[in-house]
Amino acid sequence: MLSFLTDARRRVPVLIAVVMTALLVLTGVGVSPAGAAPRAGSGHGSVYQAYLTDAQPGAPVRLVDGAGATVGSGTVDRLGSFLVRDLRAGGGYRFVVGGAAGNTFAVRDEAAPDRKLYTGQHLRPGLNYVRMRDGVKLAVTVRLPLGKTMADGPFPTVIEYSGYQHAAPGDFLVGALAGLAGADDPMAPATGTLLGNLVAPTAGFASVNVQMRGSGCSGGAFDLFDYPTIYDGYDIVEAVGAQPWVKHHKVGMVGISFSGISQIATAGTRPPSLAAIAPMSLTDDLYSTGFPGGIFNNGFADSWLQERQGDAEPAPAGGQPYARELVRRGDKHCKDNQKLRLQTQRIKQLIEENPTRTPALHDHRSPSYWAPKVDVPVYLVGALQDEQTGPQWPAIIDQFDGNSKVWVRMMNGAHLDSIGPQYLGPWYEFLRIYVDRTVPRQSDVLTALMPVVYGAVTSSPGRPLVTARHPGATSLAQARAQFERDPRVQVFFDNGAGTPIPGNLSSPWSSGFSSWPVKAAGDGHRWTLDGHGRLTTTPGAPSTVDFRPDPKARPAGTMDVEGASTEPWSAQADYRWTPVPGKAGVGFVTGAQPRDVMAVGPASLDLKLSSSAPDTDLQATVSEVRPDGTEILVTTGLLRASLRQTSAASTPLMPARDWLVQTPMSGVQTARISLNPIAHTFRKGSKIRVTITAPGGDKTSWRFDTPATGGRVVDTLQLGAGGSTLVLPVVPGRRAAAPAAPCESLRGQPCRTYRPAFNGG
Repeated sequence: MLSFLTDARRRVPVLIAVVMTALLVLTGVGVSPAGAAPRAGSGHGSVYQAYLTDAQPGAPVRLVDGAGATVGSGTVDRLGSFLVRDLRAGGGYRFVVGGAAGNTFAVRDEAAPDRKLYTGQHLRPGLNYVRMRDGVKLAVTVRLPLGKTMADGPFPTVIEYSGYQHAAPGDFLVGALAGLAGADDPMAPATGTLLGNLVAPTAGFASVNVQMRGSGCSGGAFDLFDYPTIYDGYDIVEAVGAQPWVKHHKVGMVGISFSGISQIATAGTRPPSLAAIAPMSLTDDLYSTGFPGGIFNNGFADSWLQERQGDAEPAPAGGQPYARELVRRGDKHCKDNQKLRLQTQRIKQLIEENPTRTPALHDHRSPSYWAPKVDVPVYLVGALQDEQTGPQWPAIIDQFDGNSKVWVRMMNGAHLDSIGPQYLGPWYEFLRIYVDRTVPRQSDVLTALMPVVYGAVTSSPGRPLVTARHPGATSLAQARAQFERDPRVQVFFDNGAGTPIPGNLSSPWSSGFSSWPVKAAGDGHRWTLDGHGRLTTTPGAPSTVDFRPDPKARPAGTMDVEGASTEPWSAQADYRWTPVPGKAGVGFVTGAQPRDVMAVGPASLDLKLSSSAPDTDLQATVSEVRPDGTEILVTTGLLRASLRQTSAASTPLMPARDWLVQTPMSGVQTARISLNPIAHTFRKGSKIRVTITAPGGDKTSWRFDTPATGGRVVDTLQLGAGGSTLVLPVVPGRRAAAPAAPCESLRGQPCRTYRPAFNGG
């Protein structure tokens, strides 16, 4: 028996080795034959990155620079790949795989490659694979203008560039109709790509729909706007501009949301073949959407990041539907382009490691960084209650101050509202003038299409689309001059109340401004938070008020949605905006205003605050209380009090921060809450209200990773003379140009019956 046990123990390691070898083979992890060197694979240099493909799975790997120093190490993944980020540009790099040295290569900087990269590639209608400067190939679908063939070219051309299911070569409209019937078409583009895949071809433009690296059938690893993705934008503009079927060899860029954000960085790299950009519903900074007020957005932002991570999984087991389908059908390019997918940046890990705004991580990924470098005409549109990318986007506007050809349109409303008819008409004009270089004319086919689109997503047709506001223009110069008379910033008020249909995509009036922030608003109008819940310009004696911020005191949001949803876009969105119960928040309200008060620009709530906790998360909400007792939400702002430190760039209306220094609360501190930009006219007879609570309850799709308090944290505000104040960007002398609309008409602005807070405001 003892002898048998001893023999068995000797056999166990051998048996384990055999089983492990079999498992490795079955799971696709290669094992080199005894004595054979592992496959070193092929190394390539990207922009500040290096990647390895076709190496021995499971082998140890090092990246060595030109000086022989190891600058990255790990294990080759099961697809035979490895990637190293944040490298210095230069030559002499090589990967060493299990002791076997591979080829040498250079890590690239931002310098443009040889133009032969662009002129040597030929794109045709349908799905193409276009080589970038680092060898990665992007999936690109070309759609010609409706009813045209290549013989009708050259065509005015636009590019839409994102990581959604973008380059899927199926029919957009057929896919959308199938989706409404519950029969999703895996080959149809995502509905978020409608400007490139549907609207632009209908409007007479060739459209190039570009799949961002690391998603769909594109190669590379998804990196959330890192340098390779940014410079892919440059490369694709130049490759498309070089095509013989592209009119003037110049292209525009279009897109909403994801493909709105990507335009700013691409234009900031200044590709010579770019004529103009038209971004819609973008953000100013990834941190302001991901961490509003320094608090992680674990609602829409988190769900969006998880979706992008899922889209980056390798097909056919994961990833986007069209990539899975094409790999199954035998598309070798799409299959080969999945090799680097296991090297996708782990976004959740990045968030956990960077709770504050790390400049090296965020700066170059954010539109505000690139905006000052943009030198082509810009047509920018966004909503001030955007439930997805957020309402803080106007902070990017003054970053374009060095560019005289920038036109901004903003309105109250939701994420979709930037493509409403009052903004899509001038969008068409802009593209005709600056990309096509022709006089805009009325587009009957686009005018017929858009009410169908609006009706499908909002249950209302929108107001009639006008694609030529100046039909008498007889020359391009005249058309351009007329377009350029538009104000730099045009605010459309009371969106939803411009037609008899409540909530329809339509504003009854607008007002123009030459700059942002609006110069006429100066340092703003300041009210003091006073006793008995008053907002006043004649503060009383100093006093205090205590409240107990509790994020569980109300529902988390005004709708039960956290991810992308069409519910907030409905003409009659079903908001459930609840008041603040008990001592979970405080309110302050002015008297009835003797005249209209137009507020346009950034705003600030400057609190003199102490807390029983070392940190406290706060939300400020500005609303209008009308004479009929209804209350309308105008804007909100958030702040984690430990991140209260402001920078020298601050103004009375805008507390600027670097979001780096955290300081616990101790004693009475100044905590300035930056309110999301306002463009609202408080009508004569209304009252202006500010409410201060824990985060939550006043947003549609955003949620906040704020600690539970159970009502045990006590925050104290200093009131009266020398205490807390509200500063709004009041534009003197401006009045509303239309009567007050019923509150249920206003898009993106929930309303409720006004109920005073416990302190009277």
